[in-house]
Amino acid sequence: MLEIRPYRPSDRAAVYHICVRTADAGGDARGQYSSDDLMPDVYAGPYLEYAPELVSIVAAGDQAVGYLLAVADTADFVRWHRENWLPGFAQRHAGEPADAAEAGVVESGLHPERMLIAELDAYPAHLHIDLLPEAQGQGLGRVLIDGLRAALHERGVAGLHLGFAPQNAGAAAFYGRLGFHSLPSSSAEAPLVGIATAP
Repeated sequence: MLEIRPYRPSDRAAVYHICVRTADAGGDARGQYSSDDLMPDVYAGPYLEYAPELVSIVAAGDQAVGYLLAVADTADFVRWHRENWLPGFAQRHAGEPADAAEAGVVESGLHPERMLIAELDAYPAHLHIDLLPEAQGQGLGRVLIDGLRAALHERGVAGLHLGFAPQNAGAAAFYGRLGFHSLPSSSAEAPLVGIATAP
């Protein structure tokens, strides 16, 4: 039996594990980088620190098997990230990258301004959602995103955006079914979609 519940600080290690298990365009990225913490340090850790109230956990008993992470104000998150998260990240990942792929991930972590998309005024919030295989195909992704949209709408946030790996065809189809549409700055190499928070 799976349930959706709020994030707890004790979930942090599980969130990191889920992130790396799904970081290869939805597949397992463990062992691909010098540290399995690299991808979570870019795409999960700062969200847990900045906006834990916008983190939802999919749990099987006490074990987290999926999550949704979000921020309501991407521009403010970028400012916070540079001041509060970036120094520690840079120290933890200061070694020579193993290859070009790792160098690209480190660069993403070092430059939070990459999140300042052209459409930010209309779509100021953004999210990351990852589910392990045992939590997929049960409608939980839709429930998570619908819940986030409602919470953001209550806060007066008009729109929500996200990016995903271009080779992740399943993600593209999933977001399309939920009503996300391609944004003007989207490209084949870096798909970017958005949706209004109002139902």
